[in-house]
Amino acid sequence: MIGFWIAFYVLFPALVIYLCHRYSLLDRLGTVVICYIIGLAVGNARILPENILGVQDLLTTLTIPIALPLIFFSIDIKKWSRLAGKSMLSFACAALAVVIATAIGFLVFRHMLGEESWKVGGMLIGVYTGGTPNLAAIGTALQVDPTTYIAAHTSDVVMSAVYLLLLMTVLQRILLLILPRFQPVQVESYDDSVEGFSSYAGILDRKKALPLLKAFGIALGIFAVGAGLTFVFPEDISMVVAILTVCTLGIVCSFIPAIRRIPMTFQLGQYIILIFCLVVSSMADLSKLLSTAPAMIGYVSIAIFVSLIIHVGLAAIFKIDADTVIITSVAGVFSPPFVPMIAAALRNKEVVVTGVITGIIGWVIATYLGIGVAYVLRMF
Repeated sequence: MIGFWIAFYVLFPALVIYLCHRYSLLDRLGTVVICYIIGLAVGNARILPENILGVQDLLTTLTIPIALPLIFFSIDIKKWSRLAGKSMLSFACAALAVVIATAIGFLVFRHMLGEESWKVGGMLIGVYTGGTPNLAAIGTALQVDPTTYIAAHTSDVVMSAVYLLLLMTVLQRILLLILPRFQPVQVESYDDSVEGFSSYAGILDRKKALPLLKAFGIALGIFAVGAGLTFVFPEDISMVVAILTVCTLGIVCSFIPAIRRIPMTFQLGQYIILIFCLVVSSMADLSKLLSTAPAMIGYVSIAIFVSLIIHVGLAAIFKIDADTVIITSVAGVFSPPFVPMIAAALRNKEVVVTGVITGIIGWVIATYLGIGVAYVLRMF
């Protein structure tokens, strides 16, 4: 029976990816959200065997430290940093705004969320300057309770949908009352593969699968280094050290052309993230999840909307245009795959470059920033 559930955790995300590719409605819902929903349903239907906890703990321990290097392998940091201009100033303002807003939310909701509140703050900073991989990395590093993790991510999905609606409709017109209009400039083209981050087409082809196995082997080696360090450092910080180590080594490997050019390492890393999402959601208690929902939604709302207000205020001081503010906010809150869609809504293709640059840099820095600020919040 245990073997069946291991196979379910490892293989079910492949079915989800296939169904999302086949049906546009499921694709709009997203692979991550579907894995969370199925995991919650399985975990709370009381059909898992009693001795499954060891398998779940093992999978949650393994998945994130292996996935993160794979995700970072594909990032050409030198290339993107050369393209950065005023967009980086806007993204810096956005990151600062998220930190300030999250600190405000922590002060408001820390008593309602209890001992996990500082960890939630770190996760929110991670997800709103980077993305889901950073959220998962910080949750793993800080050993967040599965129910708290799912509550935070569920609230993020709900409130991000509200924010997305605002982005697609009236936000540009509102910001143009305060901020300058975008001035077109000649920009360097960007790598079209960015738009294919969510595409798994051809991942099992022999020409791609064999190099991916090599990349997976390198990721395992990096994981081994991080795991080894857990025996060196005190238990309360050992997981943090391990996660930051695998992030750093993954970034270092991205500077090696032979590793960076291996196709679809990002997709393989994202697939392993989906396994993590399925496992951790099956560990969450739905009754506890519902009891924390109001406070968590409030916390997430402050992180998203108060940070937007602060970001706009800072942009007004530095005279950053409305479209750049919007696209850098999208890059942080939603990550690069959402950038082309929002650029289309703005009717401005030039800001795609801006969004991609800042979103990729967000992936790189978000885990460090989230963990660092979480420990500052812990002092309170």
